[in-house]
Amino acid sequence: MNANVPSGAVPAPVFPEITGNLGFGLMRLPRVDGKIDIALTSEMADRFLAAGCNYFDTARVYDGSEEAVREAIVRRHPRGSFLLATKMAPWAGCESREQAVAQFETSLERTGAEYFDFYLLHNLGPGRTETFDRFGLWDWALKRREEGRIRHLGFSFHAGPEELDAILRNHPEMEFVQLQINYADWDDPVVRARQNHEVARRHGKPVVVMEPVKGGLLATPPQPAVEILRRAAPDASPASWALRFAAERDGVAVVLSGMSDMAQIDDNLSLLSSGRFRPFDAAERETLKDALAAMASVPTVPCTACGYCEKACPAGIGVRGTIAALNQLTLYGNETRARNHEHWNVAKAGKRRASECLRCGACEKVCPQRIAVRDVLARAAAAFA
Repeated sequence: MNANVPSGAVPAPVFPEITGNLGFGLMRLPRVDGKIDIALTSEMADRFLAAGCNYFDTARVYDGSEEAVREAIVRRHPRGSFLLATKMAPWAGCESREQAVAQFETSLERTGAEYFDFYLLHNLGPGRTETFDRFGLWDWALKRREEGRIRHLGFSFHAGPEELDAILRNHPEMEFVQLQINYADWDDPVVRARQNHEVARRHGKPVVVMEPVKGGLLATPPQPAVEILRRAAPDASPASWALRFAAERDGVAVVLSGMSDMAQIDDNLSLLSSGRFRPFDAAERETLKDALAAMASVPTVPCTACGYCEKACPAGIGVRGTIAALNQLTLYGNETRARNHEHWNVAKAGKRRASECLRCGACEKVCPQRIAVRDVLARAAAAFA
């Protein structure tokens, strides 16, 4: 779990305006009868700001979130007292450059923010980066920064280190990268969080961390891991281990946490509010290693995501994404999250689903791990039907 700066890396620029190590992710706000609870959201935002933290993260694709920002934060606090980040997602239904850039104006109107402190090109990766290129949105965003309507410009990313390296070589003007970083994904062969982090640091880019608790899964990790963590620190929540792991990676500007209630706010602030962050000591590092080993002992499919199976598959099945989703279901038992993972990494990635397997066996002939891929895909087809 060595997260030192790679050799030759350029030190990250600093965003001195960010206070505290915790960012408030506004994706999972509390709801009543399907609508965001503005009163509770306002109380949570007040508690967050009072603790010395000031970074709020939303996106136009988070249903109702930008409007909630206007009511709970923008209209109730001086504009200079908080930082606001939002995102542009032209891959979500835009058929022209005009439709894409209209997202920016819509976000300004919804939030009432006047300008964005941090603006992100949202969710770059296979099948999505191309949209930003085709519509010329890189240059468009730079002009908005020159006008002062965007203070800092970056992008969020869900793909592999090779593509991240290419993007940063082609667009050195990007100031930061938002990456999925948590201890479960750090050495995961599909997510490759460590490698993505190392690429960002080689390019001298600070990192905004998303998914530090893996969408809530590391708040309730497998029971063997929970027992190890509790023995070491009975009063510490499982989520606290995940947040601290993310916060101590090199070059991290802020760690986002999607908080839904006051208890989560208080727990996270106790760890990462201004002046509260404490890196792991040697004993804690060993404890987390033991917890990871316990998680690894859960019987999952030993896929290394080499991709040989997909190259050999005549049907174009998204084997790697399917197996990763099945393993997530086995480890955490969260069917909703596993289905979402399968959707994004198979169907959204342009691959065919497990139910379309021809059972020809071409995948098994090239699998270095000798996995019975056809049987695994049959299990996945039943699980994600």
